Formats: sequence, structure tokens, C-alpha cells
Amino acid sequence: MVEVDPKLRSVAEAYGVATQYVDSQGITRYPAGETITACLKALGVDTDSAHGIDRASAAAQDRAWTQPLPPCVVVSQGQDRLVDVHVASGRPANVMVCEEGGTCHILQQVDNWEEDRLVGGAMVGRASFQLLVDLPTGYHQLILESDGTTWSTDLVVTPSTVNLSMLPDSVWGFMVQLYSLCSGDSWGFGDFHDLGQLATIAKHQWNTDFLLINPIHAGHVTIPMNPSPYYPSTRRYIDPLYIRPEDTEEYIQGFKKAHKVVDQVGQLRQQSLSEALTCPEICRDSVWAAKRQALEMIFNELVSSGASSQKRLEEFEQYVRHEGEGLVRYATWCVLTEEYSVDVNSWPEQLRDPNSVEVLSFASHHQERIRFHQWLQFIAQEQASYAASRARHEAGMAVGIISDLAVGVSHSSEEVWANPSLFAEGVTVGAPPDAYNQAGQNWSQPPWRPDRLVEQSYEPLKQMMRTIFSFSPAVRIDHILGLFRLWWIPEGMSPDQGTYVHFDHEAMVGIVALEAERSGGVVIGEDLGTLDSWVRDYLSDHGILGTSVMWFEQGEDGPLAPELWRTLCLASVTTHDLPPTLGYLEQSHVYLRSELGLLSRTLDEELLSDVHEQQHMVHFLQSHGFLAIDELEPQMTMEGLYRYLASTPAMLKCVALTDAVGEKRTQNQPGSVDEYPNWRVPLGDRFGQRILVEDIPQVELVTRIAGIMNGTV
Repeated sequence: MVEVDPKLRSVAEAYGVATQYVDSQGITRYPAGETITACLKALGVDTDSAHGIDRASAAAQDRAWTQPLPPCVVVSQGQDRLVDVHVASGRPANVMVCEEGGTCHILQQVDNWEEDRLVGGAMVGRASFQLLVDLPTGYHQLILESDGTTWSTDLVVTPSTVNLSMLPDSVWGFMVQLYSLCSGDSWGFGDFHDLGQLATIAKHQWNTDFLLINPIHAGHVTIPMNPSPYYPSTRRYIDPLYIRPEDTEEYIQGFKKAHKVVDQVGQLRQQSLSEALTCPEICRDSVWAAKRQALEMIFNELVSSGASSQKRLEEFEQYVRHEGEGLVRYATWCVLTEEYSVDVNSWPEQLRDPNSVEVLSFASHHQERIRFHQWLQFIAQEQASYAASRARHEAGMAVGIISDLAVGVSHSSEEVWANPSLFAEGVTVGAPPDAYNQAGQNWSQPPWRPDRLVEQSYEPLKQMMRTIFSFSPAVRIDHILGLFRLWWIPEGMSPDQGTYVHFDHEAMVGIVALEAERSGGVVIGEDLGTLDSWVRDYLSDHGILGTSVMWFEQGEDGPLAPELWRTLCLASVTTHDLPPTLGYLEQSHVYLRSELGLLSRTLDEELLSDVHEQQHMVHFLQSHGFLAIDELEPQMTMEGLYRYLASTPAMLKCVALTDAVGEKRTQNQPGSVDEYPNWRVPLGDRFGQRILVEDIPQVELVTRIAGIMNGTV
């Protein structure tokens, strides 16, 4: 145990910085004082000296007393809760709640015998008021009046649980890396048309009820592009790379006679597809270069076509007005990156401030280009929504498209540029060491500051959830533990030298549930990794499904019996951070991690451990009748694993499309960036040969796995 100054520990606890935690092995760990001090500094708290610690301690004790109202109040519907307000000592206080719809209620003051306090040279008193327990869910206002002065703050009333009525008792679907798909009429990169086509095929051929896709958040719009869908520039908007140019309303309706544009777009598509099919990896850069050129032609034709496109232009303008300042800033950022670079720190200093006169001047001189990027989002939103509608309403899937929400953004991102005060400086997000990442992980992403999130009334979280629910009926939140705590790693330190920083999980989970309620959506939380034992129960109690991966579901004596699996979960055999099952059974993950220097044990030790793990699993499958004694071929073992999965009570059962077609190559190896082609592996068969979307039904293994999931094989 590392001794930490008791006063420093007290300050850290006041700001949610963990001074101890339990690791993946159940061992209590104590972060070093330097780690705690660095994390507090990232929160704007100076504890570098004894004097600084004393000041920080005093400030923490008086923090709530310095404001008449809390910066934001979040309560669960029906919760019996008091709210404290602060006014000049001895002065009256009156509080009321005004609902979203305009109805206002006077709150009843209750006894509060806490003594007045000297704060900032003035005596301040505290008064307590009883919140109404029957307030409807929504975003309301809490208003305080004292001696003719009025203050207000946001009062958010959240549902106690997410409504799961849209989910059947148990359904299954495919887990798909959308970018890895390719059809014969695509541009060589999976897009929303491919997604809708796959949904139709999957439902009609195999009676699947959902497709779980990777995050489709907007990345950088300049070349070279970052391949990771978990490293976006913003989670509020969509990556235009997933647009199918020929599916735009402008192209379909407006260019029936514009033969020149039609011919040029067709030539660009054919060239892009040909290049993509000859490239062993996914060629994002060349695909985007071709698509961008086509989309620019379509947009230019739209704005120059006059009255004939008036209705379409009005629809576009309505979308722009609805999105407001957020879309303006995003589009401005896109143009700035085109003019300068994706590294905001290399821009002229005045342009690094989104509120500067220079940025306004830049925007006024680039209005047409800004409108182009706004239009791209208009189109992306339309096509994403249509793909979701095609899956659920046309194909008849019970759930439809499940979109993935990334845990963070890159340092040089639109979100950081547009709202820099929200992000902590001098730290990055990652994960502590565990069995699968023995050195820990540094995701190189700046975390939200919990205090600034509250000060902004959780608006960034609300907008992020609102956007993704606008085109997806179900959302999977990557690393949902981030709603509770995040692993912060100070700059210059290794991943194992970090510590946790806590968020107000009741508020965070509550707002997610509120946005789900308003959209009629469902939430799935990726609750893997190091977590406190109560977290899964908390999420389940609030109607949020967990995530269960077969290799991680272990009981005391080995794999967990199927009847003991959770019902409220998305269950799968594998995950995108592991090889497809056939590759896993060949121990490709062990050899790859060894090649990349990611093992803390020798290769032989790791291989032996993996052999024992697989032997335990095979014995389990055989003893439960999922695998015959003489069936030891990898494909037979994989089929046994899917029989095991099908027998669990999980509400959502997920088949990796890579497993179904026999792919062996992993999509992502945690702990690596360019050492392995992460997020650049196209969908292929067991020999690595690319498979087109329309050819998937001809793959015999897909039909066999589907038969297992449907109980017919």
C-alpha cells in the first residue's frame, strides 16, 4: 500500500478521484500520490503543495455553498428527494418547479437546522425544499427567488427503468462491421444501402431480428482517414463515408436528365470498387476521395438547379435549423480541417477558439463549403434512418439496427474544439491491466470532466443519445462503465499507473434512460472489464441490458451453465476485440499478441494456459450435449459453441458474421494501432477471400449456424 496524505485523500474523494480500487483479480490497489495529484490537476484542483491541498480541502467543503442553486438536479421519477438552496443569511427563499409544458408548482420548504456559513466573506444560509414525487419525466426548470432576485437551474426527472416492451422474449441476429461489407454495386466500402440489403437477406433467409453494427460516428473528412470507428471526431454526427451517392433523393429525382452527372458518378463508383477489390485491406482513403467528388457534383447540381429543387432545398434548410449551432460548428470544423489539417494545435491560434471573431470571419468566407458538409449530414441522417426502417419495417425484424456508441473521441476532434472546457487536460482514458490486456490499455482519448458535464446540465450526453436514437431503435454503449467511472492515465505515465475518476452514475444512466424513453428505444451496455459487483445489478434494475461473451462467462468450475446466464443481456460467442471463433480456436490471438509484445508471460506459458481454457470449454460442450465426443474439428467446436449460445435465456443472441462465413482474421487487436491492420480487414471466408453481400446466402456455413440458432439443426 502506498501512503497518501490523508488530506489529499479527502480532497480526491470529494472530487471523485479514487484513492483505492479493486483490480480484475480481486486485489485492492492504491494509486500513487502523483497519479491522484495529476488527476486532480486535470479537474482544475491544485494539490501540488501542502498549501494547495489545504485550499483545495476548504474549497471542496464550501463548493455547494457558493451557488444559490445546484448547477443541475437529476432525480428518478417517484424519488423522495430534497433540494438545498443557498441565500444570504436570514433572507427568505421561495422555490418552484416549472415543467416543460409550462405548468409550475410551488415547493414546500422543510426544516433545515444546519448553521449558516461564512463563504467568500459573507454569511450564507441553506434552505431545503421537498421535490414533488409525481413530476413527469422530462427536462424542467427549478427556480429560486430571494429578495427580488431570481436564479434557475435544470431539473431532470428520469424514468426509473427503460421500457423493454419492444423486445421479444429471445431473438438472435448478426454482429457486423459495416465498413467491412462490400456489394457488387457499392463503392468498395460498406454503406447504408449494403446495411439495408443485408438486413433484408438476413431476415428473409435466416429469420434474424437484428443487426448490431460498429459505431458510425463522424471521423475526419480529410485524407488520410483514421480507420478506428471507436476514435471519432464527434459522436453527434454520422460518417459521410457510409453514404451511397446514388441513393440520395437529389440524384434519384433530380438527375434523370442530367446524363453528364450520372455518367461521372458511375465512372467514379466503378473505379472505386475496382481499386477496393484489388486491395488486401479496406481502402478508406481512395473510397472517400471518389465518393466526395461524386457528392460534390450532386450538391453543386442541387444548389444550382433553382426552382426545380426548391422543395428539396427547403427540407435541407429545415434540417439545418433543427440542428442549430451544433451543426454549424461541426461543418465549420470540417472546412477548417480541409483548409489547414486535422491537428487543431497547428492552426492559427485565433482559429482554435470556436467563439473567436476569426472563426466567424472564416465561416462567412466559406459558407458554401460549410453548407456542403451540413448537407452531407442531412443525407447521412436520411440514409441511416432509411436503412433502419428497411430492417425493421420492410424486412420485418423485431429489433432492427443496433448502433454502437463509442466511449470517447480523439484529442484532435470536433467535440474537443467546439467544447474544450468539457474535456480534462493532461490525462487520457484507458483501462487497467486485466487477463486479456496484461499491460493495461491507453485509448489516447481525453475524458469528459464530471464537474463540467454537470455545469452544462449533461447537454452533451443528451444530444449524443438523442442523435443516435434518431436513426436506431436500439443502442449499444461501448464501455458503459464510463457512465460510472473512467480509468484516467496522466500524461507520461503507463496505463497501469492510472486511477478511476467517478461520475454521477444516477444522473448519467437516468438521462440515457430518459432519451431511450422519448424515442421508444432500448439500451445495451457493454459491461465487460474491471467493474464493481453491484454495477451489473444497477444496470439491470434500470432496464439496461448487459453484455455476455461466452469465453468470459465463467462459474466456479469452468464455463457457466447456460441456464445461469443473464436474461437481460446481449450474448455472443466472441467480440470484435477477439479473433473470429475459428481463428481463436487456432490460438491466433496468442501468437498475434506475442508478435506485438503484448504478453506479460512467455509465449509457451500463454499457449499452455489457452490450451487448458479450450480443453475446459470442449469438455463442457461435450458434457452438456452441445458437441459429440468425436467432433473435434474447429468448425464442429464452433457449432457446439453456438448450440451453447442458443440454449441460454439471453434476450438478444448475437452471431458474429465473421464466424458465420468462416473468417479467421481479427478485426482489432487491443494495444496496437498500425502494428496490425485494425479495422481494415474486409469480410472474407476461411481463406481470406473477400465475400460480397449478395454472395453471403451461398455460404453453406451461414445457413448451418442460422439453423443452430433457429433450433432446426
